[in-house]
Amino acid sequence: MLLLGIILLNRSLVMAGGFAKDGAVQEQIDASIDDEINRARSHLPQGESAQRCDECDKIIPQARREALPGVRLCIACQELVDQQHSANVGYNRRGSKDSQLR
Repeated sequence: MLLLGIILLNRSLVMAGGFAKDGAVQEQIDASIDDEINRARSHLPQGESAQRCDECDKIIPQARREALPGVRLCIACQELVDQQHSANVGYNRRGSKDSQLR
């Protein structure tokens, strides 16, 4: 009976720990979100806004320049850049199984 109790105790100890510590999945999710926020912030325009679009040379409206300090592209060109960047979205650098199955 004592041996059975030790086996059950050992089994519960192994199952309680599992392969990852408690909260590991949430930590991975939080880290992925932090990475994406930092990536997005790094792409925000900085400095003085351009008067004309760097790509097509059209005038950038004053309202856009005031709303986004440091803007370098008109709306049409910015949409094209955003579409190109969205093609890379969904790739999880941390190698999550869930993201690889999408």
